[in-house]
Amino acid sequence: MSENSAADVIRSIADEYWETMMRSSPLIASFFGDHRFDDQSDDVSAQAEQRHRQLWAELRERAAAVPVEELDEDAMVNRDLLIGDLDDAITRVDTRLAELTSDQMQGMHAQFLMLFGQLRAPDPEHAGMAVRRVSELARTLDQAAERYREGLAAGRPPARINVTRSRNQVESYLAAPMENDPFVNLAGPTDWDGESAWRAELADAVRDVLRPAFARYRDVLANDLEPAARLDDQAGLAHLADGDEIYQALIKLNTGLTLTADELHELGLEQATKSIRAEFAEIGARAFGTSDVPEIFDRLLNDPEIRYRSGAEIVEHARACLDNATAAMGDWFGILPQAPCRLTPVPDYLAADVPPAYYTPPAPDGSRPGEYHVNLHQPTERGRHQTASIAYHEAIPGHHLQLAIASERADLPAFRRMSMGQTAYIEGWGLYAERLAVEMGLYDDDLDLLGMLASDVWRACRLVVDTGLHARGWTRQQAIDFMIEHAPLDLDTIKVEVDRYIGMPGQALAYKVGQREILDQRAQAMAALGSRFDIKGFHDVVLGAASVSLPVLRRRVSTWIAAHD
Repeated sequence: MSENSAADVIRSIADEYWETMMRSSPLIASFFGDHRFDDQSDDVSAQAEQRHRQLWAELRERAAAVPVEELDEDAMVNRDLLIGDLDDAITRVDTRLAELTSDQMQGMHAQFLMLFGQLRAPDPEHAGMAVRRVSELARTLDQAAERYREGLAAGRPPARINVTRSRNQVESYLAAPMENDPFVNLAGPTDWDGESAWRAELADAVRDVLRPAFARYRDVLANDLEPAARLDDQAGLAHLADGDEIYQALIKLNTGLTLTADELHELGLEQATKSIRAEFAEIGARAFGTSDVPEIFDRLLNDPEIRYRSGAEIVEHARACLDNATAAMGDWFGILPQAPCRLTPVPDYLAADVPPAYYTPPAPDGSRPGEYHVNLHQPTERGRHQTASIAYHEAIPGHHLQLAIASERADLPAFRRMSMGQTAYIEGWGLYAERLAVEMGLYDDDLDLLGMLASDVWRACRLVVDTGLHARGWTRQQAIDFMIEHAPLDLDTIKVEVDRYIGMPGQALAYKVGQREILDQRAQAMAALGSRFDIKGFHDVVLGAASVSLPVLRRRVSTWIAAHD
């Protein structure tokens, strides 16, 4: 087999894999601008999962059979990432994770409510398909509820706090007026004289079919899951019979590395209780005239002079951060995104139960920009120090730079350009970007720097709390108490965050693991190259191959160092 033919085989398998992903998730296909399936919804039944698993296992076997000695570097990256993605997809089926995703972030209801504000019907044909999709959405909700019941029957009850938050979200949606409904307000064709009639038909379908399905879903949460759910003193996976096995799989899925819960716990303790705490003392002495860390935390949390007075102030500050970072990014990156980043508020029906901000990438066809979603819930309880570091994490130089560049690499296979599966790489870059913003001169003052440290120690605490809950059997209150002592976050935010870690085991580990990997690779490059080190070149190597695993990132940086040594 020649080099080109081996590379072509890998590329062909990668394309087949992406096609299976689009067919298995029509909703994600629509999100990515593939409108072939706009009248369909995901089949999340156990039977469908097994069909998908068989396809993915066959693709993996074919990819692994391609002789590696006949592949160039680019084709090797395609092969390694493809096999890794297929292994992850198979692991998700084998561990039956769908039974465990009734929480407020991953639950099917939450996925729908977050997703549909990002979708559009580009023309009248697809607008009609969107109406037909409504009954399919109802079917997906019913299937998801059945998977949750299957989890109960298998001795895998969810944590009650997650079910309660999910039920609150669904009830909030059902109580919202139809004119604010995200499904009814699906973006339609521009300048279309049939929009009024279409919108009325869509509203009828949502009212008569979809909202009753949401009500049935709510009833499963309230009547089946909530009474049987794990209480706060058994919040983590450690209290399930197969919890240790599930958690180890989730560590690998979310970090891409073979790490133990104990290793991660100790790493988090060192940073949360020692190294980052020392930085707080240094900067706090300049900002507040004290190096006493509890006093610094108290000022950040309770000083009314550094709180916002309205949601509009938060938006104004976040927009200024975004504008400043956009103006500066050309000095630090050779590859720049073409898609703009738009700031939008989090919808009210989600705001109470989701983090302070999150990001959604642009559509590959250019029909939707990247969006930095800012949570304006209880704005007068938010400190000014929080905004800048979050903006740099979620938008520029963080996720927008990373994911928009990835989606615009038209020469790469679709599964690499549009995948968001490499959690440690993606979230590690976001956290790295917060520290990079110091070097870029983007923080206005020491208060912003304290906010950056607050964000960093928050992620260090995640290593301790996530492993504490899911490997060491911590109670929910233990996790909350650790966060209160070691991170300057208000109690409501801490509760939302801890409940997120309870509902999404392992995901919170990715941030620190990925950040440390990127920092380590940069340090190695600087040591090896000395005066020849180029920060733009380094960042382009890190971002230029789209989303990669941490082992692939190591290989790319090593190759780059060797080429410039």
